[in-house]
Amino acid sequence: MQIYKDMDIGTAKVTEEEKEGIEHYLVDFVLPSERYTVSDFKKDAENAIEEILSKGKTPIIVGGTGLYVNSLIYGIEYQEMDFDEEYRNSLMEKAETPDGLKELYEEAKKIDEKAMESISPNDKKRIIRILEIYKATGKNKTEQEILSRANGVKYDYQVYAIDMERNKLYDRINRRVDLMFEQGLIEEVKKLLEKYTEFPTAMQGIGYKEVAEYLRGDLTKDEMVEKLKQETRHYAKRQLTWFRKNKEIIWLNAENSMEDNIDIIMKGRNYFE
Repeated sequence: MQIYKDMDIGTAKVTEEEKEGIEHYLVDFVLPSERYTVSDFKKDAENAIEEILSKGKTPIIVGGTGLYVNSLIYGIEYQEMDFDEEYRNSLMEKAETPDGLKELYEEAKKIDEKAMESISPNDKKRIIRILEIYKATGKNKTEQEILSRANGVKYDYQVYAIDMERNKLYDRINRRVDLMFEQGLIEEVKKLLEKYTEFPTAMQGIGYKEVAEYLRGDLTKDEMVEKLKQETRHYAKRQLTWFRKNKEIIWLNAENSMEDNIDIIMKGRNYFE
């Protein structure tokens, strides 16, 4: 979500001070009114990788969205698709009905049972994505990935993930949410809603949709804050579940010293070992 302009607080966007003079790519370059897909990301990320390599430097890709990470490390090509806005809106409307999301989940399972193994029954965005891909292409997401992986991978990636004791992680998430409100998240969302009329993908970000609900009067302030903390905790849990299925990832322990984690990296082993 840090790709979007005018979305700084809710994405914890890297500041100029935090960059410490090091060039960062794919940050703050897309308007919230523009649609940006995993296919766009893969293309832009590989262009950035080539530019960095041409300078004799090593690119470091930082992020926690599994689909986007996998598009790079497995060479997955997601073909450009013309999505049917009417179909998407109908799915979104159905998902808001009492049993609608459950029915969409079951429908998606029939289309792509393998992909749905890693998707929560409550993950509206990804459930709808599975249905959209199938309608737009006639192939399910798993079939597309199998076909595209046959092309091979361009780069030799080493993938690391950070593990933290669950209670400490959730405490940090809760404190981060409180800090975002102190920094002016509500005002940031107000300005976004005043400045832009369309948000094809940007307003799906955790934090923005909850504040938008509050501004519409659908949530009280306390309900908004608690929902944002809960949604973020759930997202963190899904991230950990997603990455733990990847046996190639080297895990680092957040409790370790920097020296110990560097030792793990240099030896290419796993702290679980």
